[in-house]
Amino acid sequence: MTVHFIGAGPGAVDLLTLRARDLIAASQVCLYAGTYVPPEMLEICPPGARRIDTADLTLTEIVAEMVAAHEAGLDVARLASGDLSVFSALAEQMRRLDAAGVPYDLCPGVPAYAAAAAVLRRELTVPTVAQTVTLTRISALATPMPDGEGLAELGRSGGTLVLHLSVHRIEELVAAVSGVHGPDCPAAVVAHASREHQVVLRGPLSSLPEQVRAAGITMAAVVVVGPALAAEHFPDSHLYSDTRAR
Repeated sequence: MTVHFIGAGPGAVDLLTLRARDLIAASQVCLYAGTYVPPEMLEICPPGARRIDTADLTLTEIVAEMVAAHEAGLDVARLASGDLSVFSALAEQMRRLDAAGVPYDLCPGVPAYAAAAAVLRRELTVPTVAQTVTLTRISALATPMPDGEGLAELGRSGGTLVLHLSVHRIEELVAAVSGVHGPDCPAAVVAHASREHQVVLRGPLSSLPEQVRAAGITMAAVVVVGPALAAEHFPDSHLYSDTRAR
């Protein structure tokens, strides 16, 4: 058997990769976070599959389910929101499966920041405006950030800042980022990107706390900050420029 770690994307079933769909359909056990994975995605599971909502389970309990499936000879679809490469708690699960001798593989998915950019109809890297995207989060009520990775330090690099798992601390986030980008910097919050009930908030950075409170957004959202969100006057990319030497 194999544990298939699957990036379930931002939530829309039609944004699953074909590989992800096929792995879910072939796995007799499905572990998913009900907070982020919609019920309609679970309809892909085969008849009789065991569906386990991990939202209230500890890491030990989640891994125990995987080990039990392994011992029973059953494949496992382990769904993670967005893509596995960022903020998926993948590393600690793989470490425990390695120790238990349980095989696994990884299937990437559409990341939350990419879904948010699509909803905003914006490129996060714009010529001469922003060529760097920083993916991070705020440290409050979570695992401490490593030295040098605070919002003030990261913000100084410029570019576009994308914050996951942080909208519930929007006041602190805005205060930290405003010190670098300024309160009038273009910003946006996208909640439940790609789904029917998605919410999009736009405005200067300083306006986000009031907008977020009014919309009642407390989770499943990304915050995007940077001049690329409002860029209009910029040169064409050099690669496609008419003046580029051929």
